[in-house]
Amino acid sequence: MIDEGRPLFLQISESVEDAIIEGSLPEEGQAPSTNELAAFHRINPATAGKGVNMLVDKGVLYKRRGVGMFVAPGARELLLAERRTSFGDRFVDPLLVEARKLGLGPDDLAALIRDRAAAASAITGRSAS
Repeated sequence: MIDEGRPLFLQISESVEDAIIEGSLPEEGQAPSTNELAAFHRINPATAGKGVNMLVDKGVLYKRRGVGMFVAPGARELLLAERRTSFGDRFVDPLLVEARKLGLGPDDLAALIRDRAAAASAITGRSAS
């Protein structure tokens, strides 16, 4: 899981975000403590704490004094919205620029994506949605 090229605290933050998005860490559920994250990933607790505090600052986690950290109500939707925006910025915008250069319109792109999704689902055995 550890990617040497990226700061550990960001990786910790993203792993907790992933658990929230996937549903394995539900809203109002208790999040792993800084010490648990540090022990699991074999990192300094201060580094784990920095990742957790990023999520607190973002409103994804909140502290219950003497009890621990919990997933905030609405955290999943907040993270999904943030990731959708990031996905658009990183992948869709460059795709649209390249499509424009190739003379592909929205219908052409949609057909291309449907065809590729169908081909990928045939390989993996999953239906394309």
